[in-house]
Amino acid sequence: MYNNQKVAVVMPAYNATETLVKSYQEVQKQAFVDCVIVVDDCSSDNTAELARTECPEALFYQTAQNSGYGANQKLCYKIALECNADIIIMVHPDYQYTPDLIPAMVALIGNGLYHCVIGSRILGGYALKGGMPVWKYISNRLLTLVQNCFWGVKLSEYHSGYRAYSRTLLEQLPLDENSDDFVFDNQVLAEIIWQNYIIAEISCPTRYFAEASSISFARSVSYGLGCLSTTCSYLLAKFHLRDSKLFKRELFRYASKQFPEKSEK
Repeated sequence: MYNNQKVAVVMPAYNATETLVKSYQEVQKQAFVDCVIVVDDCSSDNTAELARTECPEALFYQTAQNSGYGANQKLCYKIALECNADIIIMVHPDYQYTPDLIPAMVALIGNGLYHCVIGSRILGGYALKGGMPVWKYISNRLLTLVQNCFWGVKLSEYHSGYRAYSRTLLEQLPLDENSDDFVFDNQVLAEIIWQNYIIAEISCPTRYFAEASSISFARSVSYGLGCLSTTCSYLLAKFHLRDSKLFKRELFRYASKQFPEKSEK
């Protein structure tokens, strides 16, 4: 608990045999974490077996069939909200993101400062030194530049999978309308910006290694095109040129306050 707010960590897993247990054990060491939710997206390896035997205190769920990264997250957040979590943090079980940042992310949300916090691999300037492939770094920077320009914000990156959300925010987002694939993450941030919430960032060490999961170049291209499509949909909805299920007119809010409102308990 943090300030009487329940903290849940969700871990959307897929073929994470090599890293799941280590990631889970480090999450368990962190202050304020009340529950850990592991959802296995019908892995083809023994991720599910390891989750059941080596992560005994976690709430474990397994999908009947592989549904995709975005669909896995939808289920993760649904379970977390049903467990009455007030602060929900997503940590990938591939050990690319250090769980040591969880207390800091919890504090930023739990003190009412922000409703969304991202662990940025770009802040600090050590992404390449940490092993991020050059082509991924370049594409990250270009996509981020485009979306910053069109959305009128200034984030260091939109593509980190290390996120923390308040319950208030998650309940307002039309998550079920989002993609079941990797572009889900980008759509979520676009929806948050659409509703005029400020997104906080903290510097996150970059860790790339052989056992960590990584999407292929082809999937990365598909993801990039999806991000550009999300950008276009946002602009078309903003200027009343086309309706969007992701960017609903009744949820659009122009910037009027420097800081987001605190959620009422």
